[in-house]
Amino acid sequence: MKSERFIFILFWLCSLFSVAFAQKKYPVIDRPIIFDAERKQLSLEYLYKRHGLKQTEPSIKPVMVVLHWTEIPSIETTFKVFNRSTIPGSRKELTSASALNVSSQYMVDRDGTIYRLLPDTVFARHVIGLNYCAIGVENIGGSNSPLTQAQLEANEQLIRELKSKYPIAYVIGHYEYTRFKNTPLWKEADPNYQTSKTDPGKLFMQKIRARIEDLHIKGAPANK
Repeated sequence: MKSERFIFILFWLCSLFSVAFAQKKYPVIDRPIIFDAERKQLSLEYLYKRHGLKQTEPSIKPVMVVLHWTEIPSIETTFKVFNRSTIPGSRKELTSASALNVSSQYMVDRDGTIYRLLPDTVFARHVIGLNYCAIGVENIGGSNSPLTQAQLEANEQLIRELKSKYPIAYVIGHYEYTRFKNTPLWKEADPNYQTSKTDPGKLFMQKIRARIEDLHIKGAPANK
């Protein structure tokens, strides 16, 4: 009887510890941005003119997740930026390539709440040369507002969920995208079209890679 009681108590304590140390589950909330006829047409044009892909639907086959930060401090302001079909004319470095507005499939607030802006397999303009195969994750914050522990955990959760649904082979920071030049994945019509990026920071990517090491997902190719 004593041994049975001991086993029961041990099992109970193990259960308590497993609950206490289980990673928090962050909510995923659908908050779709406008994807009207204009955005659809601009997306199809981008796929054809920039990526060389003639499609009837603005869809992607994801093999990559690209992590970003917004440099915009609030979820509401960021949503307003993405929630239009065309990009403001003031952003000449982007409008020269296409009038299509930037966006991403996901946005993560500083408390870890995940917002789904577009379905996973709908095209979004967020990374030069790789949009056609990459799911974008925007994190609220930036160089003057470091990403939070909650965002780190939420990004891990999201990557694991996406990996379970799609053949995700790469997880990269936005600042690493140019390393895919001269690889079969790179599709950009203008070899001189690129922008300099630092998001979401090297430290954040180091932490993410340590947390998803068991998934055996590759990073960007090494610089040559």
